[in-house]
Amino acid sequence: MDKRKVEVAIIGAGTAGMAAYRAVQRQKKSVVLIEGGPYGTTCARVGCMPSKLLVAAADSAHHLRKAPMFGVHPGKVEVNGKEVMDRVRRERDRFVSFVVEAVEGFPEEERLRGQARFLSPHKLVVGNEVEVEADRVVIATGSRPNIPGFLKDAKDRLVVNDDIFDWDDLPQSVAVFGPGIIGIELGQALSRLGVRVRMFGVSGSLGPIQDDDIRKYALKTFNDEFPLMASATVHSVARTDAGISVRFDDPEKGEVTETFDYLLAATGRRPNVDGMDLQNADIPLDERGAPIFDPYTMRCGDSHVFIAGDANNALPLLHEAADEGKIAGANAANYSEVLAGKRRVPLAIVFTDPQIATVGLSLNQLNERYKGGYAVGKVSFEGQGRSRVIGANKGMLHLYGEHGSGLFLGAEMFGPAAEHIGHLLAWAAQNRMTVGEMIDMPFYHPVIEEGLRSALRDLNRQLSIGPAPVERCLDCGPGG
Repeated sequence: MDKRKVEVAIIGAGTAGMAAYRAVQRQKKSVVLIEGGPYGTTCARVGCMPSKLLVAAADSAHHLRKAPMFGVHPGKVEVNGKEVMDRVRRERDRFVSFVVEAVEGFPEEERLRGQARFLSPHKLVVGNEVEVEADRVVIATGSRPNIPGFLKDAKDRLVVNDDIFDWDDLPQSVAVFGPGIIGIELGQALSRLGVRVRMFGVSGSLGPIQDDDIRKYALKTFNDEFPLMASATVHSVARTDAGISVRFDDPEKGEVTETFDYLLAATGRRPNVDGMDLQNADIPLDERGAPIFDPYTMRCGDSHVFIAGDANNALPLLHEAADEGKIAGANAANYSEVLAGKRRVPLAIVFTDPQIATVGLSLNQLNERYKGGYAVGKVSFEGQGRSRVIGANKGMLHLYGEHGSGLFLGAEMFGPAAEHIGHLLAWAAQNRMTVGEMIDMPFYHPVIEEGLRSALRDLNRQLSIGPAPVERCLDCGPGG
């Protein structure tokens, strides 16, 4: 067996792993980057980029269908599934090629291919062929779809998001299990592309939404397009000659059975840490066998092992994975000096229509930390000027602020341009702005952001800091 000795071994060449690798390189430490699967990040291959390509095609079809509301009649809208999926795959492969090119640009002697597992706290075996002795280790092995057991009865018609982007054509029908971020993005996109979709949930949750009013509003909005049961009772899933048979309780018809071409399991992801023999790493593990770590240093207990990205199952987002990789890599390189890295204000966006954005502290965190010491400012976009102009007047925004200080704490939004408003709010939260300071920022007319100003004014009033918002105020402009 070949043997190698390095100062830092990084397991996983995805977003977090590459960020860790570059951080170690900057400190000029000996390093090896180990990858057991194909090069190319989760985001590029099966996540954010191909899913947005599918969403973009769906949005194009949707805009054509709603054009008559403006007096524009484009005629019958026809979706060519083969052409849709051809573009998805071509552009996906282009994004992946950039990542592969970057990894293959790293020195060959600093790359190893194969699955890695711990032999001891400082020794790894890679593919049963190479033994690596490392002073420090960074785990950045990513995640994979999690599939509940009963869904496996769909057999060869069971797919996860990884599979969808390799379809040659769009199917006639899909049952989607899991109305989380992946499920609602892909489910709505498939529906708008002409696929018959029915979505099933269990807990009543919808994406990242925690506010009950916003969740109910969003649930009704999605149900206007396709049936989405957030709290479904499913009796059975079976593979039949016709496809997938799902027997469930319909709220109006009682127990019914529907048949679909495929079953999409969008039931969350699980970290790729099983099979690594972590029990040999001498690091603290939780009841599920996942490493316990410090989210500011990425260090596992008081060990020489660090973990970053989706592998830690904390914030499975590309920008968070990149930040965590940098922190983990820098601390592994400079060990035993371990420093807390700067973490950004939480920001998450769901690319449905309307979009969903969550910023800063969530409602659950607010209730735990502030126990009533916060207020909520609200706005509906149904009457908001610019939103009505462009026919996107659906949704609502809730802002949270601290009593006494007026500090802006966070937000939940289901509405138009949430991807942009979410960034403005994240920047404000990162800079610890007060609600009053945010109101004093410039607002153009007519823009969707005027709805944000209305919510800020309402929040200022709820905090007993500012006056009650003026109905149809003169400086807001028509519909401001």
